[in-house]
Amino acid sequence: MKKTGSVILLILTLGFVYMLYEYLSYRHNNAVSDAAFVKSDSIYTLGFKVGGKIDKMFFNEGDKVETDTTLATIDPTDLILTKERLIHSINASKANLEALLHKRERIFKELGIKTDISENSIGISDEKLKALKYKIKAAKTKLAKLSRDKKRYQKLLKQNLISKADFEKIQTQFQSLKDQINASQKELLSFSKSKENVKSSHKISELELLQTKELDLLIKAQKERIKASEKSLEAVKNEISYCTLKSPVSGVIAKKYINDSRVISKGTPVYSLVDTKNKHVEVLLSEKKLNGVAVGNHVTITTQALNEKKLKGVIKSILPTSASTFSLVPRDIASGEFTKLDQRFVVRIDFKEPKDILDKVYIGMGATVAIERR
Repeated sequence: MKKTGSVILLILTLGFVYMLYEYLSYRHNNAVSDAAFVKSDSIYTLGFKVGGKIDKMFFNEGDKVETDTTLATIDPTDLILTKERLIHSINASKANLEALLHKRERIFKELGIKTDISENSIGISDEKLKALKYKIKAAKTKLAKLSRDKKRYQKLLKQNLISKADFEKIQTQFQSLKDQINASQKELLSFSKSKENVKSSHKISELELLQTKELDLLIKAQKERIKASEKSLEAVKNEISYCTLKSPVSGVIAKKYINDSRVISKGTPVYSLVDTKNKHVEVLLSEKKLNGVAVGNHVTITTQALNEKKLKGVIKSILPTSASTFSLVPRDIASGEFTKLDQRFVVRIDFKEPKDILDKVYIGMGATVAIERR
């Protein structure tokens, strides 16, 4: 019995020594840490680029989606009405532009005809001609003043500082005086002598040329208005397209933040989407364990969810700064007091396992890693 007991004790002692040797050898050859977690670079929090009322939510948490799948929609009724109004405005502006172009062309033709007529007009006496010129000059001076008054009244009307009747009154005076000037000019032409008739025709040509320049300004302004409306239309079309929320990648709905018929603002989170194919392990490794750890080292990964099944991995990167470097509250050592603390560094590990195995590994799981030292 004593011999048997001694043998058993010896075997147990040898077994303990072997296990201790294996443990110490394993720890010496591998950097082991439990501060590891399964993570993914492809976690997307998705929201609409416009605000509005949610029309339809198509998926729930846990549903699988493909790239460009429609996840949710916002009611675009108001935007569609705005789009239709802009299209109508653009069409009206283009029609107005076409009318202005035709008018400009017609004025040029009439200008040539009037010039020919003026060169063949019958002359009149110098006294009548001089009197008519004075009359036209005075009327033009008054017309210029009325033109300035008209613009000022127009601004006041827009600011609701005068009534529409007051503006129409000054407008009527302006038009009446303009008509009088045109009548006097025609009378002047009818009494001009051949030489003066030619001068008058040139003067009329200059006036009508000025009118064409004014038309050119109107045409330019109309083109700019059309251009601005077309840009607004393009923006509205983009906003209508933003009313459809699509999946940027293939993955699984991890979180559904809202339900149907909710009114949301721009950027409100709607879904969180995870690309389950893009998984890795991040471990906060103590600086004491960094000896022999480098990019490319093999790693053994175990998780409780897989009954401690050993998974293969490889170090992808080691961040060059400790996790505390960017802490919002850094350590204050200005007083000279300093206590040595163990710093930790973020090590990224990529899985080297087939898809069917990784499908059983979920993002957020804790893990234990054993990094082979070299």
